[in-house]
Amino acid sequence: MTPANPPEESVIRIAAAVIADPDGRVLLVRKRGSRIFMQAGGKIEPGESPAEALRRELREELLLDLGAGVAEPLGRFAARAAHEAGHRVEAEVFGIRIDRPVRPAAEIEEIVWVDPFDLPPIEIAELSRDHIMPALRAGWGRR
Repeated sequence: MTPANPPEESVIRIAAAVIADPDGRVLLVRKRGSRIFMQAGGKIEPGESPAEALRRELREELLLDLGAGVAEPLGRFAARAAHEAGHRVEAEVFGIRIDRPVRPAAEIEEIVWVDPFDLPPIEIAELSRDHIMPALRAGWGRR
Protein backbone atom coordinates (compact mmCIF):
# COMPACT_ATOMS: atom_id res chain seq x y z
CA MET A 1 0.00 0.00 0.00
CA THR A 2 1.39 3.40 -0.94
CA PRO A 3 0.92 6.31 1.44
CA ALA A 4 -1.44 8.97 0.19
CA ASN A 5 0.29 12.10 -1.03
CA PRO A 6 -0.67 15.12 1.04
CA PRO A 7 -2.30 17.89 -1.00
CA GLU A 8 0.18 20.48 -2.19
CA GLU A 9 -0.08 23.80 -0.48
CA SER A 10 -0.72 26.81 -2.65
CA VAL A 11 2.03 29.41 -2.57
CA ILE A 12 1.34 33.09 -1.99
CA ARG A 13 4.19 35.39 -3.03
CA ILE A 14 4.59 38.38 -0.73
CA ALA A 15 6.96 41.26 -0.04
CA ALA A 16 7.62 41.92 3.64
CA ALA A 17 9.43 44.69 5.50
CA VAL A 18 11.72 44.57 8.49
CA ILE A 19 11.17 48.17 9.57
CA ALA A 20 13.67 49.14 12.27
CA ASP A 21 13.80 52.28 14.37
CA PRO A 22 16.99 53.97 15.68
CA ASP A 23 16.77 51.86 18.88
CA GLY A 24 16.84 48.58 16.91
CA ARG A 25 13.20 47.78 17.54
CA VAL A 26 11.23 46.18 14.70
CA LEU A 27 7.69 47.04 13.66
CA LEU A 28 4.98 44.38 13.60
CA VAL A 29 1.42 44.93 12.40
CA ARG A 30 -1.91 43.28 13.17
CA LYS A 31 -4.70 43.22 10.62
CA ARG A 32 -8.25 44.08 11.60
CA GLY A 33 -10.09 40.98 12.83
CA SER A 34 -6.88 39.03 13.54
CA ARG A 35 -4.85 38.29 16.69
CA ILE A 36 -1.64 37.62 14.76
CA PHE A 37 1.18 40.16 14.44
CA MET A 38 3.51 40.05 11.44
CA GLN A 39 5.85 42.10 9.28
CA ALA A 40 4.21 44.82 7.22
CA GLY A 41 3.81 44.04 3.54
CA GLY A 42 1.56 41.99 1.34
CA LYS A 43 0.88 40.07 -1.82
CA ILE A 44 2.86 40.74 -4.98
CA GLU A 45 0.42 41.54 -7.77
CA PRO A 46 0.92 40.20 -11.33
CA GLY A 47 3.49 42.31 -13.19
CA GLU A 48 4.77 43.88 -9.97
CA SER A 49 8.30 43.47 -8.64
CA PRO A 50 8.70 42.63 -4.94
CA ALA A 51 10.11 46.14 -4.27
CA GLU A 52 7.15 47.76 -6.06
CA ALA A 53 4.70 45.62 -4.07
CA LEU A 54 6.42 46.58 -0.83
CA ARG A 55 6.27 50.31 -1.61
CA ARG A 56 2.56 50.00 -2.49
CA GLU A 57 1.72 47.98 0.62
CA LEU A 58 3.61 50.28 3.01
CA ARG A 59 1.90 53.31 1.51
CA GLU A 60 -1.52 51.63 1.98
CA GLU A 61 -0.91 50.02 5.40
CA LEU A 62 1.24 52.60 7.20
CA LEU A 63 1.03 55.78 5.07
CA LEU A 64 4.78 55.33 4.66
CA ASP A 65 6.07 56.64 1.35
CA LEU A 66 9.41 55.10 0.39
CA GLY A 67 11.50 56.30 -2.47
CA ALA A 68 13.14 53.86 -4.84
CA GLY A 69 16.21 52.18 -3.45
CA VAL A 70 15.37 52.82 0.23
CA ALA A 71 14.54 49.19 1.01
CA GLU A 72 17.53 46.86 1.26
CA PRO A 73 16.90 43.29 0.02
CA LEU A 74 17.56 40.91 2.91
CA GLY A 75 16.55 37.56 1.47
CA ARG A 76 13.73 35.09 0.98
CA PHE A 77 11.86 32.97 3.50
CA ALA A 78 8.91 30.57 3.34
CA ALA A 79 6.42 29.52 6.01
CA ARG A 80 2.79 28.57 6.51
CA ALA A 81 0.45 31.47 5.79
CA ALA A 82 -0.96 33.09 8.91
CA HIS A 83 -4.42 33.83 7.51
CA GLU A 84 -4.96 31.42 4.59
CA ALA A 85 -5.30 27.79 5.68
CA GLY A 86 -3.52 25.32 3.39
CA HIS A 87 -1.27 28.01 1.91
CA ARG A 88 2.39 28.88 2.28
CA VAL A 89 3.93 32.30 1.88
CA GLU A 90 7.17 32.89 0.03
CA ALA A 91 8.42 36.25 1.23
CA GLU A 92 10.95 38.56 -0.36
CA VAL A 93 12.12 40.42 2.72
CA PHE A 94 13.50 43.96 2.73
CA GLY A 95 15.12 45.99 5.50
CA ILE A 96 14.14 49.60 6.12
CA ARG A 97 15.48 51.94 8.78
CA ILE A 98 13.24 54.85 9.70
CA ASP A 99 13.30 57.62 12.27
CA ARG A 100 9.79 58.96 11.77
CA PRO A 101 6.45 57.87 13.20
CA VAL A 102 4.12 55.53 11.36
CA ARG A 103 0.47 54.87 12.01
CA PRO A 104 -1.89 52.08 11.03
CA ALA A 105 -4.11 52.58 7.98
CA ALA A 106 -6.30 50.50 5.64
CA GLU A 107 -6.71 46.98 7.11
CA ILE A 108 -4.05 47.45 9.81
CA GLU A 109 -5.65 47.81 13.22
CA GLU A 110 -2.58 47.88 15.46
CA ILE A 111 1.17 48.32 15.28
CA VAL A 112 3.78 47.43 17.88
CA TRP A 113 7.54 47.99 18.08
CA VAL A 114 9.36 44.91 19.42
CA ASP A 115 12.87 44.02 20.45
CA PRO A 116 13.85 40.96 18.36
CA PHE A 117 15.85 39.68 21.37
CA ASP A 118 12.94 40.00 23.81
CA LEU A 119 9.64 39.37 22.05
CA PRO A 120 6.49 40.31 23.95
CA PRO A 121 3.82 37.71 24.80
CA ILE A 122 1.76 38.30 21.64
CA GLU A 123 0.81 35.90 18.85
CA ILE A 124 3.35 36.31 16.03
CA ALA A 125 3.09 34.79 12.55
CA GLU A 126 5.35 31.79 11.85
CA LEU A 127 7.28 33.66 9.15
CA SER A 128 8.21 36.42 11.58
CA ARG A 129 8.61 34.33 14.74
CA ASP A 130 10.48 31.33 13.33
CA HIS A 131 12.44 32.84 10.45
CA ILE A 132 12.79 36.63 10.41
CA MET A 133 13.34 37.29 14.14
CA PRO A 134 15.96 34.51 14.52
CA ALA A 135 17.78 35.90 11.46
CA LEU A 136 17.76 39.36 13.04
CA ARG A 137 19.11 37.96 16.32
CA ALA A 138 21.91 36.27 14.34
CA GLY A 139 22.97 39.63 12.95
CA TRP A 140 21.22 39.43 9.60
CA GLY A 141 20.88 42.80 7.93
CA ARG A 142 23.42 44.57 10.16
CA ARG A 143 26.09 46.71 8.61
